[in-house]
Amino acid sequence: MKNSDDLLIESFAPQLSSLRVTVVTETFPPEVNGVAMTLGWLVNGMLKKGHSVQVVRPRQSREQAGVQQDGLDEVLSKGVPLPSYGELRFGMPSKNRLLKLWAERRPDIVHVVTEGPLGWSAVAAARKLQLPVTSSFHTNFHSYSQHYGIGLLKTPIESYLRKLHNRTQATMVPTRSMMKDLTARGYENVTLLSRGVALEQFGPQHRSEALRSQWGVKADEPVILLVGRLAKEKNVGLVVAAFRAIKARVPDVRLVFVGDGPLRKGLAEACPEAIFAGVQKGQDLAAHYASADLFLFPSMTETYGNVVPEAMASGLAVVSYDCAAALELIEDGVNGLLVPTGDDVAFVNACVQLATDSVRVTAFRASAIKAVADRSWDAVSDTFLQTLRSVLERHGRPFASAATGKPYDSGVPAKERLAHSHARSEL
Repeated sequence: MKNSDDLLIESFAPQLSSLRVTVVTETFPPEVNGVAMTLGWLVNGMLKKGHSVQVVRPRQSREQAGVQQDGLDEVLSKGVPLPSYGELRFGMPSKNRLLKLWAERRPDIVHVVTEGPLGWSAVAAARKLQLPVTSSFHTNFHSYSQHYGIGLLKTPIESYLRKLHNRTQATMVPTRSMMKDLTARGYENVTLLSRGVALEQFGPQHRSEALRSQWGVKADEPVILLVGRLAKEKNVGLVVAAFRAIKARVPDVRLVFVGDGPLRKGLAEACPEAIFAGVQKGQDLAAHYASADLFLFPSMTETYGNVVPEAMASGLAVVSYDCAAALELIEDGVNGLLVPTGDDVAFVNACVQLATDSVRVTAFRASAIKAVADRSWDAVSDTFLQTLRSVLERHGRPFASAATGKPYDSGVPAKERLAHSHARSEL
């Protein structure tokens, strides 16, 4: 007769091939930015598939309790405010503490999301313990340097990023163009991990006449929208210039900013007729998207730009530079307009041409929804796990395959895996 422990292990047998993944990041939900949002979806995808996830991150200012989920283990470290981005903190060097943490309970694989001192420490600790380690390239820090008066650091920043990523066994990037760019710049083992869009959240059905009425907009009056951080690197001043040019032709046009940042006060002074909605989340964010008509996106520093597919899923006509997500998703003249990157005059002209052509706007809005209809986060999460599986196999530790059914054994007892629930500790 089987005892209760035997029955417990037997019932858990199909999950023996699950992984214990450690993710090291400077930002994580409920923080509001593209990296945190992307990581939130990937972690949720892993948890849904029966894997356990350890998130190592700095304790943020005004720390709030995150969403607690079984299988999620948060380890908080000390942090220092990020220059010009005070709402976030970067982690301090922690190699020795990570060595101790992972020696006591080894993860199967380490994934480094951000490249600060904490990320560097994680790569060093993983390599010393002979753990497989991967990374993501989320932010063009070397491009940001020109916006914050540290242009002289562009070359050493680039050298630092390249060295860090080349010490990992895969660097995941969101677009094919970035794969080519980083490879040409000497990055190794670059692989594609696209981005999804929450199709269950964003859609034209969330259009709110009540919200438009709050904006002082009538049914047939166009609304221009920008969603994102109001900061220099986002090139938001060009949206104001485009709005001015459109307003000369379409006097009843309105401009709405969703988001916050260091430029908000200056923008409000320069464009007092604009509406500043602040940070929006969930269904409120979906309503703000869907209640607009045109989405202008002039940023040139994005690695992807999650707001572009969100705007398209919401049924907006998009004007963007031909880079990042827009280059992957927009077919120029079919579901939006692409402008040569950096050509401010062409950008403004394209915005005016589209805003004065209501027939074209209507056509773009319908086509935009179709263009992102297959961009689910579940598919992205599957690709992420496939990349981890490939790295594990190259590391000599094969993951369970559908062909053999042989489980991958991480060395964590089944009873311990099953009993593991959300935990939070200090590094």
